[in-house]
Amino acid sequence: MLRAAGVGLGDEVIVPAFGNVEVAEAVSLTGAMPVFADIDPATYCLDAAAVDAVVGPRTVAVVAVHRFGRSADLAGLRRAGQRHGLLVLEWSESKAPYDEVEQRRAHAAYLDRRLSGVRTPEGGVGHTYQQYVVRVPGNGRPDRDAFARAVRARGVECWVPVKTPVHRMPGFRRDVYLPDTERAADETLALPVDAALTKREMHRMVSACNALGGLLQPAF
Repeated sequence: MLRAAGVGLGDEVIVPAFGNVEVAEAVSLTGAMPVFADIDPATYCLDAAAVDAVVGPRTVAVVAVHRFGRSADLAGLRRAGQRHGLLVLEWSESKAPYDEVEQRRAHAAYLDRRLSGVRTPEGGVGHTYQQYVVRVPGNGRPDRDAFARAVRARGVECWVPVKTPVHRMPGFRRDVYLPDTERAADETLALPVDAALTKREMHRMVSACNALGGLLQPAF
């Protein structure tokens, strides 16, 4: 997609650092340089204002990555693209069948209503809940990791959706300040919302999270 758009040696392409390294790798394979911009903490997708802030004379494109089933702010990113004469390209996660998406939404709605031990995600129009990503209240990664271990000990599956932002990985390391990206990497935890989950499993998840949530104090 990047090569078809004419992206190549000497160009710069703005991408998110929160998420898949494959996007930055694809930019590098064209000979261009990936430039990292911060995310919107509600959607985990590129923030249009952050994109504006990192545009340089060699910037030719932006890759809008839809994250966890939530769409990026394409309207805002396209306005930024128009201001600076940039291409805005999209990259999406794999899509699930309609029936599975509807069941995921139903499970997400159940969790939204009942979870109190974590901060639930902001749904938004069209969210397909490829992952149900919560925030663990506390003081960052140590609290989140301790919470995850405790939840697993209670028989509930969970995982860290983004362990290391791309701008902190070898080969892509940059001395840039992306506070919302790094905070999300430290605080987020994904809980299952698979269509196959039973009511008993959903109840166990809620009970485990709510019992633990009060043990961790929010950061000030």
